[in-house]
Amino acid sequence: MSLRGERYQGSGASTSVSAIGVAAHELKSPLVLLRQLSIELSDMSLSQAERQRIADQMKHISERGLRLTSDLTRLESQLELFSVEPVNPLDVVRDVRSELSGLYMAKGRELRVARVRHLPPVIANRDLLRRIVLNFADNALHYSHVDGMVELQAQLLNERSIVRLSVRDYGPYISSKEWRVLSGTLKHVKAAHQRPQSSGLGIYIAHEFASHMNGSIGATRHQNGASFYVDLPVSHQLALV
Repeated sequence: MSLRGERYQGSGASTSVSAIGVAAHELKSPLVLLRQLSIELSDMSLSQAERQRIADQMKHISERGLRLTSDLTRLESQLELFSVEPVNPLDVVRDVRSELSGLYMAKGRELRVARVRHLPPVIANRDLLRRIVLNFADNALHYSHVDGMVELQAQLLNERSIVRLSVRDYGPYISSKEWRVLSGTLKHVKAAHQRPQSSGLGIYIAHEFASHMNGSIGATRHQNGASFYVDLPVSHQLALV
């Protein structure tokens, strides 16, 4: 796979980012957009197809907002309550595809899982890991091209000690300037990754979830689009069937 530019792995260090301030900024934009769409929907001259398009868009925005608030609730409820255990990473990837495939189809996109024969289990909390991959896949939906494809990938790294789950979008090329900002965001877990429509709340949440599981997040820039990933340690217990 052809890559251009730097590669960055997110830090597992603690952060002082205010989740409340970030959340307020992140949730304000979709609420404003929902209000605007509701006004458009009241136009009686709209065709049935136009009404359906607006309704589908409102549903997507609502579901994304609900996922973010659900993740914030997990943070507020103390992450130490979420225990870790051996988890089959491929099951998590398939769950994400199953959950989002309908939404992707409605938006004219394809979400697929790259072919992987077998992966060892990772030490993780299944629900938190699923939320990280969901977050990345939800974000990728905004940036893949129309009729484009987003791929859920999994691979073994570091002499089979780390499993990387990544979401590869084929969106617009990220300039060097934008990439430096994004890399700095991942490094310091600040509240902006400079892709439109987001203050970076998803990155903040993914970082917190991954850190709880002794993992890390990061991103890789491609000639077309980017991959956001989470790295987790392989379990040394008996492999899952």
